[in-house]
Amino acid sequence: MDNKAEVREFLMTRRARLTPDAAGIPGGSNRRRVAGLRRSEVAALAGLSVEYYARIERGAIGGASASVLDALSRALQLDDTEHAHLLDLARAVDGVPTSGRPRRKAARPATPRISLQWALDSITDGIAFVRNQRQDLLATNDLAKAFYAPVIGDGGRTPNLARFQFLDPSSREFYPDWDTFAEMCVAIMRAEAGRDPHDKGLQDLVGELSTRDETFRKLWGAHNVRNHGAGMKRFAHPVVGEIHLAYEALAITADPGSVLMVYTAEPGSSSAERLRLLGSWAAEHTGAQTQA
Repeated sequence: MDNKAEVREFLMTRRARLTPDAAGIPGGSNRRRVAGLRRSEVAALAGLSVEYYARIERGAIGGASASVLDALSRALQLDDTEHAHLLDLARAVDGVPTSGRPRRKAARPATPRISLQWALDSITDGIAFVRNQRQDLLATNDLAKAFYAPVIGDGGRTPNLARFQFLDPSSREFYPDWDTFAEMCVAIMRAEAGRDPHDKGLQDLVGELSTRDETFRKLWGAHNVRNHGAGMKRFAHPVVGEIHLAYEALAITADPGSVLMVYTAEPGSSSAERLRLLGSWAAEHTGAQTQA
């Protein structure tokens, strides 16, 4: 990806969304065509010269000190994820993302380590799977395999959560809050692209989805970023119906870029009962296939 273009568009979108009133500029909303801040206003808020900020916004961010980047983050009111993304974009100029994630030298093996699969299989009451920075489903426990059956399909190419989200019409049934899921998916991919702009697999995926889906293209152009840490999600599974799950994302330090996702239901809730039913259904379905 073009790092200069990424820096330029990220800063421009952050500047455009911040109103003068929100930035504490008295009378700033008067006599202007757009609601966003001017370059000169961002520069003043950050304590920089207009010329220096203009160079940074044009993409010449290499060599910018941590104090300058911190000042820009405060001026543009970036949240923690956006601040980390700005740092990653800056350090990517020198090939050293601030996330500390080393750049991958070679393609990762298609088969996960057996010990990682054992760890997944040991989680029996929750949905557990591993995805990489490209949203590929690399490994699952039995419950995740049953839960993500609509995504996994008939076992052709590697299942990909982003392709399912934007290219498979059934995703709108599986994700009742489809718009929210779409925004999350793209924002997570945006953050990953900032951490490693040289990931060709991610570049190819972005190109494919941008070409084939207008919604993805619009969301990608918004330059929003987020981390997939923890929260609640609502699904409509074709076997057990609507189910509400809490999720936790855990980085796999042995495989930089890969994340262990665990989805669980509140004990005693209807969602917990439906998760149990899904486990029973999966066991019966697997047993029937084995006998066949």
